[in-house]
Amino acid sequence: MTQSGLAVFDMDGTLLDSLPDIADCVREILASHGLPPVSDAAVRGMIGNGVHALVESLIRLTDPDGRAGLNAAQTVSQFLSLYTPRATRLSRLFPGTEEALETLRKHGWTLAVCTNKPEAAARHILDAFNLTPLFASIGAGDSFPARKPDPAHLLGTIALAGGQPASTVMIGDMMPDLLAARGSNVRSLFAAWGYGDPAFAREADASASGMAEVPGKVMALLV
Repeated sequence: MTQSGLAVFDMDGTLLDSLPDIADCVREILASHGLPPVSDAAVRGMIGNGVHALVESLIRLTDPDGRAGLNAAQTVSQFLSLYTPRATRLSRLFPGTEEALETLRKHGWTLAVCTNKPEAAARHILDAFNLTPLFASIGAGDSFPARKPDPAHLLGTIALAGGQPASTVMIGDMMPDLLAARGSNVRSLFAAWGYGDPAFAREADASASGMAEVPGKVMALLV
């Protein structure tokens, strides 16, 4: 018999195709320093570990010798000031997201978000897509002292939602999601439609090719 539980979703590359807005802001930062643009594909590889890690990757790629003056702290601040107010200008929910969330809720599941994205941006996005009321908790990259892949981030999100690790499934597309789940003794579902390497599926308990498969795959993990 299938039981209800807590479904915790990553955001970038899982709920949301956020790459267009993130890449747009990255290119604006580079242009302000006289640096050439980078491709969406290059930026895609920088997503998943939070804004500080994104900026560190960007500096290594575009200004490794420091000649352009890309300072990590200043670039993080510049990125957040650009990205937060326009995080939904080009970004879109992945197909079937709203339907999948509603299906889980109809089956008695509680929903939460665990993202390395800053909370202001995460809430702005959820509000813009009218998703905020669906989630019992939002554990963002600055909500706790730790961030994914640290299990404390996921465990804190679960606690805020009133859930228990044994009845939780983490859905995400990157290794920080899967490692946080493993460290929390939480089952994991790899979001194969997202930004992660398909090989990451080997680290998850199950894999889904699209949002339409998520409710069935999630519920099967707690049978």
